Amino acid sequence: MVGREAFFLPVGAGQCFCLYYLPQGPEEKGAVLYIHPFAEEMNKSRRMAALQSRALAAAGYGVLQIDLRGCGDSSGDFGDASWQNWVEDVVNAYHWLSARSKAPLWLWGGRAGCLLAVDAAVHLKNCPNFIFWQPVISGKQHWKQFTRLKMAGELASGQAKGGVEQLRQQLAACQAVEIAGYAVAPGLAEGLDRAELEPPAVPPGRVAWFELSSREEATVASVSQQRIAQWRAAGFNVETNVVRGPRFWQTTEIEDAPALIVATLATLESGR
Repeated sequence: MVGREAFFLPVGAGQCFCLYYLPQGPEEKGAVLYIHPFAEEMNKSRRMAALQSRALAAAGYGVLQIDLRGCGDSSGDFGDASWQNWVEDVVNAYHWLSARSKAPLWLWGGRAGCLLAVDAAVHLKNCPNFIFWQPVISGKQHWKQFTRLKMAGELASGQAKGGVEQLRQQLAACQAVEIAGYAVAPGLAEGLDRAELEPPAVPPGRVAWFELSSREEATVASVSQQRIAQWRAAGFNVETNVVRGPRFWQTTEIEDAPALIVATLATLESGR
């Protein structure tokens, strides 16, 4: 059975709840830091993240999961979090993991967590490798899609108000906005809106890029292909894999994508 350690990591004026999955076997093959998705996608992805973490640990990889400030069991409220806070949380988690392990480091992002991984990478002493699970390509587009949840809710209830323009005015006035049960502060909205999945200015390493599809023999999305070309042009070794499975981060019920777990582990093992 895979062992785990639960602890609180001091960050700024607060603390982040962390779970560390201990690597099994005589040799630690890699150290993996998981960065969760944004808002409700984080909750929908928890089971898959846990299943993947156990699989990696059983194969000899140490895995650190962190709840960013204002999320899960970490201190603070979601409505007080900023994008910069979250980047700092990732950097602090990296320092903890790199002090614990000398194995090759991987930043594993889920959805918008991929954007955080890229933003944090430039602040790290050693260049990490990346695991991207269905990465968000543009933070601006992701934020726009998230705000549509508010519009849809207001229309459904017959209480349509000022729409997107009202959200902009509230954020410009340094007021948090509430969307789908989440209060989002200007510092978080603005940071997400600016984030892009572009290759960071660090020495290039490996990138394991995964997307899911319900179709057999699907290919990487066209918008992803354009961004992948940028990463390869910057010298990164990008390995792409489209696996069959549900879009578990947005399904009504919690669902698993076993093929993704197998493919992720196989890709890490293939490069050793």
